[in-house]
Amino acid sequence: MDAKITGVSIAVRNQEKALEYYTGKVGFEKKTDHYVSSNYRYVTVGPKGQDLDLALWQLGTPDPRGWSHEWRPGSNPPITIRVDDCRNAYEEMKSRGVQFRQAPEEYFWGVSAMFSDPDGNVFWIVQHTAKAFW
Repeated sequence: MDAKITGVSIAVRNQEKALEYYTGKVGFEKKTDHYVSSNYRYVTVGPKGQDLDLALWQLGTPDPRGWSHEWRPGSNPPITIRVDDCRNAYEEMKSRGVQFRQAPEEYFWGVSAMFSDPDGNVFWIVQHTAKAFW
């Protein structure tokens, strides 16, 4: 199979506040923002220059198929963001108000730090070293 993952959805309590957080503090860009219907807004953000969209699914959005009725903010596994310099990314994001759960720590494979958004969704920023096995 020749495929590429281009989207991940996370549940948020307030789409507008989440959009402000990801664009203003994390440094992502808004990629999509349109109303599918009067009560369904589709909003995505993501790292600049990448095809990956992070869909901000607002809790309580009507879903006629019912596939999202069990989604809860903060319940997804961590999402990893690969960076060239973890410590620099940490300082940059922290200066914009991102609250980190873990400051940069060094491992045999590289450096990582962890933050969560205001809804409890967890992210790792990761810098791999040349000696890493991937």
